[in-house]
Amino acid sequence: MSTAAPPRIRDVSYRGFRLPADHGSGALVGLRAAPRGLVLADPAGVRPGADGDDRRYEWGTWTAPPVHAGFAVAEVVPSWTAETPDGCWIEVALRGWHADAPATGWYVLGRWAGDDRTVRRTSVPGQRDATARVETDTLVVGEATVSGWQARVTLLRPAGSGLTPVLRTVGAVATGPASAPAPGASRSHGRARGRVLDVPRYSQRLHAGAYPQWGGGGDSWCSPTCTSMVLAFWGAAPPADRYAWVDPPGPRPVVVHAARHCFDHAYAGAGNWPFNTAYAGLHGMDAFVTRLRSLAEAEEFIAAGIPLVVSAAFRAGDVPGLDYDTRGHLIVLAGFTEAGDPVLNDPYAPDDESVRRIVDRDRFEAVWQDGSGGMAYVIRPPEVPLPPAPTQANW
Repeated sequence: MSTAAPPRIRDVSYRGFRLPADHGSGALVGLRAAPRGLVLADPAGVRPGADGDDRRYEWGTWTAPPVHAGFAVAEVVPSWTAETPDGCWIEVALRGWHADAPATGWYVLGRWAGDDRTVRRTSVPGQRDATARVETDTLVVGEATVSGWQARVTLLRPAGSGLTPVLRTVGAVATGPASAPAPGASRSHGRARGRVLDVPRYSQRLHAGAYPQWGGGGDSWCSPTCTSMVLAFWGAAPPADRYAWVDPPGPRPVVVHAARHCFDHAYAGAGNWPFNTAYAGLHGMDAFVTRLRSLAEAEEFIAAGIPLVVSAAFRAGDVPGLDYDTRGHLIVLAGFTEAGDPVLNDPYAPDDESVRRIVDRDRFEAVWQDGSGGMAYVIRPPEVPLPPAPTQANW
């Protein structure tokens, strides 16, 4: 009698490019390599803005080489770090790839600037055809056969300006179709048991009703609150003069600063995944979005001293201790107990003291993997090494 093969853990791969070091692997148009990244040199042309912006912008591009994932790709999520002086911005696009040719057209995954004084930071809804579609920060493959991806980043500055954006990193995580976890995949290897990182505790609910133009605090600021906690852990929070405009200061002005500078105008919220890691990049962090296959992989980061921001979805009762409903919520994974259970900084708490939660390992892993496919923000100073990557590298 034949026996069915055990379920296979989900295919996931991440590839990132560091600039200027990796610029020669792709194609430069109108840009040059500078010590801090890629910058505009001899712009390729002048184009109008977007979303009704009738100003004219000089532009140049860097197109990455095709990245072959080695499996059938269902979704791709990009991330980047960059600098954008006043009036400058970048546009990040992806297309699917298969064998030796493009498998889809180009889709814009973000028009991004570090500030919002002159340029509207936004995802681009309405991009959909038979081959693929864009869902805010994710390229979702449709009828096309896709086994890889390619990224193109356009740097833009006001025509006649001497300023320039700086592109420091760009990458993407590709995932295959969802599959059940392999038996024992989440079992603790022990290296992170009993290790809890001293991540400051911030409550998003202290900001309920604040700043409706950036999502209204309270229920909607989980992502920038988590990003702020991790920046504070690394001693990289913005200085007070950067958020002096927050009036009244309220309970945590750095969270208001993060919410404003992560806000996606089309999505009408501050939870765009790559916008949060790009915000961390503005504070000197090496930051990207990936997916992890299990809490066993997450333990590698805790053992290396790197907290994670993870995305989960659940209903009250799914995970004891997380007694509320959410279609998508960001939480800081700060460590593990001696028994291997996750120690969380959950910003959906009535006050800072209540942010710390300890939850059941298997139940939390299920709502993380089912809710977002194991999505995580990796945020760390460049000098802090990542843990060794697995054979199918997803970091």
